[in-house]
Amino acid sequence: MDKIEVNNLSKSFGHTKVLNEISFTVKDGEFLSILGPSGCGKTTILRILIGLEHADSGTILKDGIDITNYPAAKRRMGIVFQNYALFENMSVLKNVQYALLKSVSTKDSYTRESAAEKAKQMLDLVGLSEHLEKKPRQLSGGQQQRVAIARTLALNPDVILFDEPMSALDVDTRLSLRGELKELQKQFATTMIYITHDQEEAFAMSDRIMVMDAGRIRQLDTPMNIVDHPADDYIRQFVIQNINTKIHSLIPFAWDEEGKG
Repeated sequence: MDKIEVNNLSKSFGHTKVLNEISFTVKDGEFLSILGPSGCGKTTILRILIGLEHADSGTILKDGIDITNYPAAKRRMGIVFQNYALFENMSVLKNVQYALLKSVSTKDSYTRESAAEKAKQMLDLVGLSEHLEKKPRQLSGGQQQRVAIARTLALNPDVILFDEPMSALDVDTRLSLRGELKELQKQFATTMIYITHDQEEAFAMSDRIMVMDAGRIRQLDTPMNIVDHPADDYIRQFVIQNINTKIHSLIPFAWDEEGKG
């Protein structure tokens, strides 16, 4: 079943065409990475999906309903930004609690006390139960990213979008967060769309990868099929040559023996 269906999406900024009539689907419960170099249009897709930008043309369906013109608050999507977007003057606990009390989708369901309890539960899931009263500046980059993930998960969105969330983290932290994120996806059965320019990251985590270049989709397929059946020379050079011998050791991280993830 398709969770999201994008049809003929186009977007220009001035005279520059950023997206050129792209179409794709995201399956319910899938981890889809959108992979490509800077300027290829991948972040613009994310901003249009969540409602921060409007496309010039095309449609977006979610669960079969046209949400193209829905405001962001009605789309039941969450987003984790590259810069975490945490409130520096609030504790870790209050960052998550505040989101529950202010979000359109949850504010009528929580009191201050119940929001605090929910926040504690979510922070415990990401291993931060000992840091509830710390301010973001007292945490490492990886811990701040965990706060941002806990805050988004607490809102129980149907779809979570990630805008290069690990690009500023060190290698060891990124490797740890990859595993944690996949476990959280399984636990919450959430559809995730992950924006990245990092080939290793995409191959390690994804059920499918959408490779983009200059506002177009060059290939959308499973990691294994991209390796075994690259669509063109661009895929061979940008994706496969950059990962080189690491590909086959990375793919089992996200894939079981049957290739189902």
